[in-house]
Amino acid sequence: MSRVLVPLASGFEEIEAVSLIDVMRRAGIDVIMGSLSEILLVRGANGITLQCDRSIDGLTADDLDMIVLPGGWGATKALAHDETVQSLLKEMDAKGKNIGAICAAPYALYTAGVLKEGYTCYPSIEEQINVAGYRGDESAVVQSGNVMTSRGPATAICFGLAIVKKLADQAAYEKVRAGLLAEYC
Repeated sequence: MSRVLVPLASGFEEIEAVSLIDVMRRAGIDVIMGSLSEILLVRGANGITLQCDRSIDGLTADDLDMIVLPGGWGATKALAHDETVQSLLKEMDAKGKNIGAICAAPYALYTAGVLKEGYTCYPSIEEQINVAGYRGDESAVVQSGNVMTSRGPATAICFGLAIVKKLADQAAYEKVRAGLLAEYC
């Protein structure tokens, strides 16, 4: 079973985090909701608080198959400045492991130096990122090497399904997609 870390920082975009976690868990993927500190309750951008499974301290790339960052500008800035997250992103990339980010969160990949040419993000965030190949609204999900990116809250289910297709298999993808009535993905 694949194991994915979704690190949550204060100000995370709730629709993205919950949609991604839910879609992956429906496919049987082991998802770790990780807090940046020992405080496991993390408040999102719209006042919804989630309880994380654990702190991200002590996790390494060897423990994971993928790391996926939800957006929200406040959370993205925290992820971009958190030494543990930045180190883990670099370690995952060096080992060729899967990395994902949605909405504003590709900015945190940029600060870690792991964002590849060919990405998407929330409109206007690309102005903060000095990497060529912004693909705008070309696709809900863009894959470039080991990095997957997506645009924002409305693309979260499609992004989660793309992760399922990558980490599980086509059958799991089809089953979850059908159960969600996500014919548009």
